[in-house]
Amino acid sequence: MIVDPSADDRLDRAFMALADPVRRRIVARLSRGPATVNELAEPFAITKQAVSKHIQVLEQARLVTRTRDAQRRPVHLNAATLESLTAWIDRYRLIHEQRFRALDELLATTTTADADAGSADATEKEQEQ
Repeated sequence: MIVDPSADDRLDRAFMALADPVRRRIVARLSRGPATVNELAEPFAITKQAVSKHIQVLEQARLVTRTRDAQRRPVHLNAATLESLTAWIDRYRLIHEQRFRALDELLATTTTADADAGSADATEKEQEQ
């Protein structure tokens, strides 16, 4: 399997950006639609400059983009980057789900075999008496 270092770097930046609760709340807000820095800053007890710095981190991670709309500079969620993060997580989730299903099957087989052995032992004891 060939590993693309730039893809790893993008994943690292995205996950590091999402490690901060303020940035996760900004992403959650942007999932409902674009917003300005002022709108994004409203629910936080931090300065607009601090919110702008959080947005810059999200931009560097390609999680958000900014556009110009006359005097407004709305921030937009980059759904494609979130989708690639979800795909990466899903790949490993599916692998582990398959392993758990195989373990469940093994346990079910073992439990059935133990139950069969237990009833055979009981039958033998009854015949001895």
